[in-house]
Amino acid sequence: MATLYGVGVGPGDPLLITLKACQLIANTKVVSYLANDKGESQAAFIAREAFAQVTHKQLHIAIPMPMSTDRTLANKAYDTGAQSIAEQLSAGNDVVFLCEGDPLFFGSFSYLLERLQGQHKIHVVPGVSSVHAAAAALQLPLTLQRESFAVISGRHSDLQIRRALLEHDSLVIMKAGQARVRILALLAETKRTEQANYLEYISRDNQLINTDVDSLEVAAGPYFSLFVVTKNRQQVRDSA
Repeated sequence: MATLYGVGVGPGDPLLITLKACQLIANTKVVSYLANDKGESQAAFIAREAFAQVTHKQLHIAIPMPMSTDRTLANKAYDTGAQSIAEQLSAGNDVVFLCEGDPLFFGSFSYLLERLQGQHKIHVVPGVSSVHAAAAALQLPLTLQRESFAVISGRHSDLQIRRALLEHDSLVIMKAGQARVRILALLAETKRTEQANYLEYISRDNQLINTDVDSLEVAAGPYFSLFVVTKNRQQVRDSA
């Protein structure tokens, strides 16, 4: 029975792909991924080292994803992509779907999973998430001892983000680009600006790390950006 592999390719550095993911990408004849209207795919670009090891003819299924916040258009794209993948699986061909970061952590693979689960054999290969890549880049522990930790999205409401900032010792705010102005205001309101770090394009050539959030331009940022907010480490040592 053919298998669909949801494969995490990590946050951007091609060397952060797991050995298992690399082997699957190089040895599977059908590979799928999301792409823009030009056919370009961030996930496929991240996997370039794995593609360099391919020694056989390989079919690529690029799923065009509209550059729009309209979920109706996105759902249609996932419906079409799931159908194309299902056709390959029904024909007996294994399929690898590439997903930036981890497939099941804010991952595009989740939308294919809900469409194909129960109908086909599926296996998920975890990947390095942007959260853990950000902590590594900052050399900053996300949680210690009894600290609470939460992950939230910039797409959440001000009320939800404010509550998370007030209730948790450590917090990562994903998908912060369009919400950056709101997030900066909420950090100031909850008096956590000095505890915040801002990162863009983690582990990529154009990576940006800003540990002085007060100096950030009060404007929208790119899609691949996040805030890491952590408790004062001196307080942790004093309470140990």
